[in-house]
Amino acid sequence: MERIPEPELMDDPEQALAYARADFSEPHNHFIDLITHHFGPSLSGTVLDLGCGPGDICRRFALRFPDCRIHGVDASAAMLDLARTDTQAQGPEGRIEYFLARLPNSPLPLECYDVLISNSLLHHLDNPASLWKTITGYGRSGTAVFVMDLLRPANREQAGVLLREYAANEPDVLQKDFLNSLLAAYRTDEVRQQLAQQGLDQLRVEVVSDRHFIVSGHL
Repeated sequence: MERIPEPELMDDPEQALAYARADFSEPHNHFIDLITHHFGPSLSGTVLDLGCGPGDICRRFALRFPDCRIHGVDASAAMLDLARTDTQAQGPEGRIEYFLARLPNSPLPLECYDVLISNSLLHHLDNPASLWKTITGYGRSGTAVFVMDLLRPANREQAGVLLREYAANEPDVLQKDFLNSLLAAYRTDEVRQQLAQQGLDQLRVEVVSDRHFIVSGHL
């Protein structure tokens, strides 16, 4: 099935709120568990979360890795408003900061980071090089990289099966968003080609669920 791009930003406040209030505990906990499995329980330093959305991953990361500070970056002001509100309410507020920025040209707070993470940003990007160029630009030798994203199904029938399995009880706006995201996702062979084009062949691509793959390793 050919990829069908979707809009890069969730700028609509209603859509952003629906996304922020959805229960992503299963995939987001899986994200944190996989990072722990790949890099160990003692990550430290400053972390850059690219496409942080409403900040749920940032908060879970901060709780799992208490020696890390996190900079969450997103191009949606509506998402960041929710991220700041929820982080203030849920904590740990002191170790997380949020910044409005659009990849790859907006300047980020630091010149380089110890850990670079991203969850479900890649499929929003019509030009995937925006993510990989940011990773090479803001990493250094030894920086840990962990990217997780949706995997494009083989056909629309399979996309429908995944929709019914994982989003049947969600509001219509989230069901539509999940389907569009599946259709806009990249295949692992496409991701490996993207990495090769950016000189990131050392990063490993793995399928980790019926709808997710990860890219992991060190620069």
